[in-house]
Amino acid sequence: MTAARVGVVRVGTRGSALALAQTRQVADLLGKASGLEIELKTITTHGDTATESLSQLGGTGVFTSALRDALLNGEIDVAVHSLKDLPTAQHPQIALAAVPKRADARDVLCARDGLTLETLPEGARIGTGSPRRIAQLKAARPDVEVVDIRGNIDTRLGRVFGEGDDDRRLDAIILAAAGLARLGRADAATQHFDLSDWPTAPGQGALALETRAEKDTSADGRALAKALGVVNHVTTHGNVAAERAVLAGLEAGCAAPLAATALVEDGLLFLTATVYKPDGSERLTSSHAASLEGNGQAALLEAAEDAAKRVVDELLAAGAADLAPLGGSR
Repeated sequence: MTAARVGVVRVGTRGSALALAQTRQVADLLGKASGLEIELKTITTHGDTATESLSQLGGTGVFTSALRDALLNGEIDVAVHSLKDLPTAQHPQIALAAVPKRADARDVLCARDGLTLETLPEGARIGTGSPRRIAQLKAARPDVEVVDIRGNIDTRLGRVFGEGDDDRRLDAIILAAAGLARLGRADAATQHFDLSDWPTAPGQGALALETRAEKDTSADGRALAKALGVVNHVTTHGNVAAERAVLAGLEAGCAAPLAATALVEDGLLFLTATVYKPDGSERLTSSHAASLEGNGQAALLEAAEDAAKRVVDELLAAGAADLAPLGGSR
């Protein structure tokens, strides 16, 4: 462990191009808000080196555990995660210190020849490693071939738009709009899916900034805490709390085809969640709203918990556990 230098905040990130791009954005915000020097430290996680499909990696935490270890060991002061990768169980020594304003939460199709999901030919090969996206694809287009893929965004895009082995070529892939935009590749999208028809993973498009739970009362610690408060987007924090509470309540892991979307409007927090059968043949959806009793983050988090409990109870009563792999898979 290296000692922290006075006036320097060490921010940990995965080493992928996407992780570095989104962490640099966060680092700029923290630097401006705190007046401190920001130093990026790259951490390799199990998810970065594993070759298994997402559904076989053993649950959430594969992209976050190494960053959390570095945080607890004092190697870094802030860990930046894609929020949808974050385990739902609270770590007793780690605090979710900030959730910046959410980017586009939608999924996009990146297809050859400017095609859309509707215009792709019968038998088209579409790449994704997400059980949720697989179920949605099979429901919308049972005639297409879904190809399990991994790798960074450029590698995936190369299998659609690049030159190479015809056996590996794909007609399209599905990605998160936020990731494409953060890498400056938004032009690769040929179709954006509306959240009302094609809901996405809890927390998609949002980032999570974690710190050690123990308060740092030094001048640097106080400056960092103030900066994290500035970076935190209260509405986003409340929305993703509701979505993640569904994930926790259903005990859903990476293998569960689950979507959740929350939004705040007219003094209410609206939450909708859908559980899919893995083959896309069935789905269950529940929607509830909770009133915001007051202003600020505490009111939002209370409403998030209320709405999520009702959504979870309704889904379980309707048979969600029989539809998808739920319970103990995190």
